[in-house]
Amino acid sequence: MSTTEPLTGRRWTEADIGRTELRATYRADLRRTSRDVFADAPAIDFSRLSWKDVGRPYRVENWSRERLAWEAEHGEQLPVPKAWEMFNRSFQTLFDEDPVAARVAALRRAGGKLSTLDIRAAYAAVAEVVRWSVWNQAHRVGDTVWDPRAKRSLFSGLDVVRPRILFLGAADGYEAMLLSAMYPGGEAVLVDYDEYCVEGRFGAFPVEYPFLGVDPATGHEKVWYRDQMTISYVVSDIRDLDFGREFDVVVSIGLVEHFPDEYKPLAFDWHRRFLKPGGYAILTTPRVAARTKAFYLLFGDLMNFSYRELQNVAQLGLYAYENGFEVLRHGVIKSHNGIVCRSR
Repeated sequence: MSTTEPLTGRRWTEADIGRTELRATYRADLRRTSRDVFADAPAIDFSRLSWKDVGRPYRVENWSRERLAWEAEHGEQLPVPKAWEMFNRSFQTLFDEDPVAARVAALRRAGGKLSTLDIRAAYAAVAEVVRWSVWNQAHRVGDTVWDPRAKRSLFSGLDVVRPRILFLGAADGYEAMLLSAMYPGGEAVLVDYDEYCVEGRFGAFPVEYPFLGVDPATGHEKVWYRDQMTISYVVSDIRDLDFGREFDVVVSIGLVEHFPDEYKPLAFDWHRRFLKPGGYAILTTPRVAARTKAFYLLFGDLMNFSYRELQNVAQLGLYAYENGFEVLRHGVIKSHNGIVCRSR
């Protein structure tokens, strides 16, 4: 149930487990996972699937105007590192704003422009109203971006103690923090080749955000915060990492769908090469669905700087199987497919 008394000004404690609250820019959620959405998923034998069975992923190609302008100015395709720099700065603006206040401000601008018959500016302001309304519902109200309860379901049941976690393409590092709360006492290494992510995304993540996890001393539920976790951030191209097979968990959230098929073996190999024997690779990709397509259409100028696919869980699992993984768990959450794998 939702709390009726805002907890702003103090941290959540174990007494607050089971509660949720809307903050200005996000939802804090300490409600328990009600069911294992992955255990309930229909069984799939990925070894028997073919691409004829599952079809090919949907490609998102309504490019950001910023990308198109850069390419027109430079006479070449936007380089991938530059595309990610643009994306990270653009996407983070959504997390930084109070969407309700931003929507009200856009409404006022729309009214002001209409009063002066500036139709083009009024239309742009109305479009901004729509975007903030959708973002408020998707991230803050519906919690479809961070989605902690479903992701705890995905991450549950790992046979690890004080794990070393490697997060590829980490951005704000959310899922590594969620894992660190569920399996405490280890360390998480976040990797992204955009230096901005260290302070602009991970550094901007709210320090008061609570993660529901476990107390290793008692086995009871415990509320964790990022400043209680051992986390380091490495700014590097993944191809340049010099780690060995030393991680219990390698995770990526929305990474492999940015690689065309000819590069997917390389992307999956990154998840394998740093794993200890018997370690877990956890991957998610955005789900192909009408509302997801609509989201990337509406937010194209803020999101679509590089190659992007929308997949179903069968397609994600088949890619993993073809690239040497055994899929242990699979399923769907609010906006993503998810799989837990081990090297075959």
